[in-house]
Amino acid sequence: MQDRHLRPDEIELLLDGEAGFGVAPLWAHVGSCASCEHSLDVARELMVALDTLPDFAPSAAFADRVMSQVQVFEPWHAAAWHAIQPYVPATRPARMAVGAGAAVSAGLITAAGTWAVARADIALFMTQMGLEQVREQAGAAASDLMSTLLGRPGLDALHTSTPEMMALLVGGFVAMAGLGVVGLRALTTASRRTR
Repeated sequence: MQDRHLRPDEIELLLDGEAGFGVAPLWAHVGSCASCEHSLDVARELMVALDTLPDFAPSAAFADRVMSQVQVFEPWHAAAWHAIQPYVPATRPARMAVGAGAAVSAGLITAAGTWAVARADIALFMTQMGLEQVREQAGAAASDLMSTLLGRPGLDALHTSTPEMMALLVGGFVAMAGLGVVGLRALTTASRRTR
Protein backbone atom coordinates (compact mmCIF):
# COMPACT_ATOMS: atom_id res chain seq x y z
CA MET A 1 0.00 0.00 0.00
CA GLN A 2 2.42 2.73 1.17
CA ASP A 3 6.18 2.71 0.92
CA ARG A 4 6.52 5.39 3.59
CA HIS A 5 5.74 5.72 7.28
CA LEU A 6 2.73 7.66 8.53
CA ARG A 7 3.05 11.38 8.99
CA PRO A 8 2.15 12.97 12.37
CA ASP A 9 -1.09 14.38 10.95
CA GLU A 10 -2.10 10.90 9.74
CA ILE A 11 -1.38 9.41 13.19
CA GLU A 12 -3.49 12.18 14.72
CA LEU A 13 -6.29 11.33 12.29
CA LEU A 14 -6.24 7.71 13.50
CA LEU A 15 -6.16 8.79 17.17
CA ASP A 16 -9.21 11.01 16.67
CA GLY A 17 -11.15 7.98 15.41
CA GLU A 18 -11.99 9.55 12.06
CA ALA A 19 -13.79 7.31 9.59
CA GLY A 20 -13.30 8.86 6.19
CA PHE A 21 -12.26 7.92 2.68
CA GLY A 22 -8.49 7.71 3.33
CA VAL A 23 -8.56 6.18 6.83
CA ALA A 24 -8.86 2.47 5.82
CA PRO A 25 -5.50 2.43 3.96
CA LEU A 26 -3.85 4.07 6.98
CA TRP A 27 -5.19 1.34 9.30
CA ALA A 28 -4.02 -1.28 6.84
CA HIS A 29 -0.54 0.24 6.84
CA VAL A 30 -0.42 0.29 10.66
CA GLY A 31 -1.30 -3.42 10.66
CA SER A 32 1.63 -4.21 8.37
CA CYS A 33 4.29 -1.73 9.68
CA ALA A 34 5.71 -2.32 13.16
CA SER A 35 7.32 1.16 13.26
CA CYS A 36 4.06 2.98 12.53
CA GLU A 37 2.18 0.73 14.98
CA HIS A 38 4.73 1.66 17.65
CA SER A 39 4.37 5.40 16.80
CA LEU A 40 0.58 5.07 17.10
CA ASP A 41 0.89 3.31 20.49
CA VAL A 42 3.26 6.02 21.80
CA ALA A 43 0.90 8.76 20.63
CA ARG A 44 -2.06 6.94 22.23
CA GLU A 45 -0.16 6.69 25.58
CA LEU A 46 0.65 10.38 25.37
CA MET A 47 -3.03 11.22 24.82
CA VAL A 48 -4.04 9.14 27.86
CA ALA A 49 -1.34 10.79 29.98
CA LEU A 50 -2.46 14.25 28.89
CA ASP A 51 -6.10 13.41 29.65
CA THR A 52 -5.21 12.40 33.21
CA LEU A 53 -3.42 15.65 34.00
CA PRO A 54 -5.36 18.04 36.24
CA ASP A 55 -6.86 21.13 34.67
CA PHE A 56 -5.21 24.37 35.72
CA ALA A 57 -6.84 27.76 35.55
CA PRO A 58 -4.79 30.96 35.64
CA SER A 59 -5.30 33.41 38.48
CA ALA A 60 -7.80 36.22 38.09
CA ALA A 61 -5.03 38.81 37.69
CA PHE A 62 -3.14 36.82 35.05
CA ALA A 63 -4.76 38.54 32.07
CA ASP A 64 -4.15 41.98 33.61
CA ARG A 65 -0.47 41.18 34.21
CA VAL A 66 -0.02 39.95 30.65
CA MET A 67 -1.85 42.88 29.08
CA SER A 68 0.12 45.39 31.14
CA GLN A 69 3.26 44.16 29.35
CA VAL A 70 1.73 44.20 25.86
CA GLN A 71 2.31 47.34 23.86
CA VAL A 72 -0.93 48.11 22.11
CA PHE A 73 -0.81 50.43 19.10
CA GLU A 74 -3.40 53.14 19.32
CA PRO A 75 -4.10 55.28 16.24
CA TRP A 76 -3.61 59.02 16.60
CA HIS A 77 -7.29 59.82 16.23
CA ALA A 78 -8.23 57.37 19.00
CA ALA A 79 -5.55 58.80 21.28
CA ALA A 80 -6.76 62.33 20.57
CA TRP A 81 -10.35 61.33 21.31
CA HIS A 82 -9.34 59.69 24.62
CA ALA A 83 -7.39 62.84 25.55
CA ILE A 84 -10.29 65.25 24.97
CA GLN A 85 -13.12 62.96 26.05
CA PRO A 86 -13.03 64.06 29.73
CA TYR A 87 -13.50 67.67 28.61
CA VAL A 88 -16.47 67.03 26.31
CA PRO A 89 -19.70 68.15 27.98
CA ALA A 90 -22.36 65.51 28.69
CA THR A 91 -25.39 67.35 27.32
CA ARG A 92 -26.06 68.00 23.65
CA PRO A 93 -26.63 71.80 23.97
CA ALA A 94 -23.37 72.18 25.88
CA ARG A 95 -21.51 70.15 23.23
CA MET A 96 -23.00 72.35 20.51
CA ALA A 97 -21.91 75.50 22.35
CA VAL A 98 -18.36 74.16 22.83
CA GLY A 99 -18.23 73.12 19.15
CA ALA A 100 -19.34 76.56 18.04
CA GLY A 101 -16.75 78.19 20.29
CA ALA A 102 -14.02 75.91 18.89
CA ALA A 103 -15.11 76.70 15.32
CA VAL A 104 -15.04 80.47 16.00
CA SER A 105 -11.63 80.17 17.70
CA ALA A 106 -10.23 78.16 14.79
CA GLY A 107 -11.58 80.74 12.36
CA LEU A 108 -10.00 83.62 14.28
CA ILE A 109 -6.66 81.85 14.50
CA THR A 110 -6.76 81.12 10.77
CA ALA A 111 -7.63 84.74 10.00
CA ALA A 112 -4.83 86.01 12.25
CA GLY A 113 -2.33 83.66 10.61
CA THR A 114 -3.45 84.72 7.14
CA TRP A 115 -3.17 88.39 8.06
CA ALA A 116 0.31 87.83 9.55
CA VAL A 117 1.51 86.04 6.40
CA ALA A 118 0.04 88.78 4.21
CA ARG A 119 1.80 91.41 6.30
CA ALA A 120 5.15 89.62 6.43
CA ASP A 121 6.82 92.65 4.83
CA ILE A 122 5.84 94.76 7.85
CA ALA A 123 7.23 92.13 10.22
CA LEU A 124 10.48 92.00 8.23
CA PHE A 125 10.77 95.80 8.32
CA MET A 126 10.20 95.86 12.10
CA THR A 127 12.79 93.11 12.59
CA GLN A 128 15.36 95.01 10.53
CA MET A 129 14.70 98.18 12.51
CA GLY A 130 15.13 96.24 15.74
CA LEU A 131 18.40 94.70 14.56
CA GLU A 132 19.68 98.14 13.49
CA GLN A 133 18.87 99.51 16.95
CA VAL A 134 20.69 96.60 18.61
CA ARG A 135 23.71 97.12 16.34
CA GLU A 136 23.81 100.84 17.16
CA GLN A 137 23.51 100.19 20.90
CA ALA A 138 26.29 97.56 20.77
CA GLY A 139 28.53 99.93 18.83
CA ALA A 140 27.92 102.75 21.33
CA ALA A 141 28.66 100.43 24.26
CA ALA A 142 31.90 99.23 22.62
CA SER A 143 32.90 102.83 21.89
CA ASP A 144 32.24 103.82 25.52
CA LEU A 145 34.28 100.85 26.77
CA MET A 146 37.21 101.66 24.49
CA SER A 147 37.00 105.31 25.45
CA THR A 148 37.16 104.35 29.13
CA LEU A 149 40.05 101.96 28.64
CA LEU A 150 42.15 103.95 26.17
CA GLY A 151 40.97 107.47 26.77
CA ARG A 152 39.73 109.86 24.14
CA PRO A 153 43.09 110.27 22.34
CA GLY A 154 43.49 106.47 22.09
CA LEU A 155 39.97 106.14 20.72
CA ASP A 156 40.65 108.87 18.12
CA ALA A 157 43.87 107.06 17.14
CA LEU A 158 41.89 103.85 16.66
CA HIS A 159 39.37 105.59 14.42
CA THR A 160 42.06 107.13 12.19
CA SER A 161 44.33 104.06 12.01
CA THR A 162 44.46 101.46 9.27
CA PRO A 163 42.89 98.01 9.83
CA GLU A 164 46.35 96.45 10.28
CA MET A 165 47.25 98.97 12.96
CA MET A 166 43.89 98.46 14.66
CA ALA A 167 44.44 94.69 14.71
CA LEU A 168 47.91 95.22 16.17
CA LEU A 169 46.56 97.55 18.88
CA VAL A 170 43.70 95.15 19.77
CA GLY A 171 46.16 92.22 19.85
CA GLY A 172 48.48 94.18 22.11
CA PHE A 173 45.58 95.08 24.40
CA VAL A 174 44.52 91.42 24.63
CA ALA A 175 48.10 90.36 25.33
CA MET A 176 48.44 92.98 28.09
CA ALA A 177 45.13 91.89 29.61
CA GLY A 178 46.31 88.25 29.52
CA LEU A 179 49.61 89.17 31.18
CA GLY A 180 47.69 91.06 33.84
CA VAL A 181 45.53 88.03 34.58
CA VAL A 182 48.57 85.76 34.76
CA GLY A 183 50.32 88.24 37.06
CA LEU A 184 47.34 88.49 39.40
CA ARG A 185 47.10 84.72 39.54
CA ALA A 186 50.78 84.43 40.38
CA LEU A 187 50.34 86.99 43.17
CA THR A 188 47.39 85.11 44.70
CA THR A 189 49.29 81.82 44.51
CA ALA A 190 52.32 83.38 46.17
CA SER A 191 50.22 84.93 48.92
CA ARG A 192 48.63 81.54 49.67
CA ARG A 193 52.04 79.90 50.04
CA THR A 194 53.21 82.46 52.59
CA ARG A 195 50.25 81.77 54.89
